[in-house]
Amino acid sequence: MINFTNRFHGHGSLRFVYKNGQSVRSHFINMKYITNPSRKYSRISVVVSKKIIKSAVKRNRIRRRIYEIIRPLIDDFNNINDIVFIVLSSEILTMPSNELSNNIKDLLKEANVIN
Repeated sequence: MINFTNRFHGHGSLRFVYKNGQSVRSHFINMKYITNPSRKYSRISVVVSKKIIKSAVKRNRIRRRIYEIIRPLIDDFNNINDIVFIVLSSEILTMPSNELSNNIKDLLKEANVIN
């Protein structure tokens, strides 16, 4: 799990990213992001819809997997960003860890969040 300071609190802040953020998409994940200079730390959220996976246990497992990939990368971010990862496919549940990690890193590089 990521640090408390790097998590979103409340739906209003997520709504702001959904409305005003830019989007980068892969086959499995859609990433919305926006630079937020008024914050001291970047915030990250992972959204897995019930339409994608019905089981809460499996949805939470996907969240934990993505958070663990993101956690060491937070220090490498170029700016203070608000980032929302929206899972589009249930294949992430069985995807190998290194493939998922490469997929997420490619999204972050495409958005110029990391170098």
